[in-house]
Amino acid sequence: MSRARQEDRTGPAPARTWTARRAALVVAAVLGAAFVVVVAVRTPWTVLPPPPGGAAPVSDDAGLPAEVVRRAEALAGDLRPASLANLLLGLAVSALFGLTRLGSRLVGALGRADGRRWPLTVLAATVVLLLAGRLATLPISAYGEVVRHRYGLSTRSWGLWLRDVAVNTAIDAGLTALGLLALVALARRAPRTWWAWASAGAAALVVTGSFLYPVVIEPAFNSFASLPAGQLRTHVLELAEESGTPVEDVLVADASRRTTSLNAYVSGFGSTRRVVLYDTLLADVPDDEIESIVAHELGHVATDDVLTGTLMGALGAAGAVALLGWLLSWPPLLRRAGAGSAGDPRVVPLVLLLSAVGTLAATPVQNLVSRHVEARADLHALDLTGDAAAFVAMQQRLGETNLSDPSPPAAWQWFFGSHPTTAQRVAMAEDWLGPGGR
Repeated sequence: MSRARQEDRTGPAPARTWTARRAALVVAAVLGAAFVVVVAVRTPWTVLPPPPGGAAPVSDDAGLPAEVVRRAEALAGDLRPASLANLLLGLAVSALFGLTRLGSRLVGALGRADGRRWPLTVLAATVVLLLAGRLATLPISAYGEVVRHRYGLSTRSWGLWLRDVAVNTAIDAGLTALGLLALVALARRAPRTWWAWASAGAAALVVTGSFLYPVVIEPAFNSFASLPAGQLRTHVLELAEESGTPVEDVLVADASRRTTSLNAYVSGFGSTRRVVLYDTLLADVPDDEIESIVAHELGHVATDDVLTGTLMGALGAAGAVALLGWLLSWPPLLRRAGAGSAGDPRVVPLVLLLSAVGTLAATPVQNLVSRHVEARADLHALDLTGDAAAFVAMQQRLGETNLSDPSPPAAWQWFFGSHPTTAQRVAMAEDWLGPGGR
């Protein structure tokens, strides 16, 4: 019997295990430090210095009508408890399978942990566990859809909603199952160094996903058509040229099949870069406001936000997998989950739980960076168009149409807010104008 196969069955020698575990922790710390450095250097912590006389006050209503603010706050009051319940229930289901023998028994019922068919066991276990979590939270998701229909935000039929849920779940389960299959395979092949290879693979997947998402995932949910020739198309292409980020096309997404919300974005790289407008923008939104929101999105390209985000994601993913290598070599945790090693298919429920906890822990950090990046894109829009009035009108229109709470609770904004609030964005435009423009 080869040493690799012997270690696969009995586990590596204790001294080697300790050395490998310590190495995983050191690498996780180094990658974590590199992530912190990139965040510190690449995040625009001060976007616009306060003008003479001080920054403009941030109002509670962002200049929105009182009825709009009331509806936005009522919507938030209906959705926030459901969002928290969905989050906590999902974690509870993951913990139930990941920290008790229930998960390992489920994996055992789906197939043998040893033998030649272990890959099928890993794949089946991942899909079943993710499906169980999705089914547990499905009623809460359905309630959220009912609320969005009630407030006029969702236009989806229930058939389309179920189709979206199914497609999203299938993509998530498929990609996660393949990732866990690779992880377990590496752990069986190289019990002491699997985490190093898996870390490199995780970083590579983040980079690959950034390039493939626009051409693989986006078409699964929306159809796209080129914006017909006209003044708006010409102005958008001119804005892109002036921004130093030329695009190949201006597309319109059929978002109105699902929502009344307004949005636009830039996706793709190089020859595949394109501006995408929600078709809801083309109904009755003035061109200057559309150009303002497009200028904001072009700001992300001009400052390489996608590339920076990809680098942060790659470092974060690699560091998380190295940390996972440290955790999965801790015997008490493995015993708690009913798994023998990282190469045991019964480790799947535990890995899913640790991934969910890690994602939750990273959320406020990601959103902190995102808010500053979005503010810098707002400044780019103001500088590129030179039209603060259109910028403010667009932000207020977004707040009114999307029913965004203009001033959410500070704790909620800190944890979940990926963009500055509407009130903060309006105040920033006033700061950009300076005292003479107020």
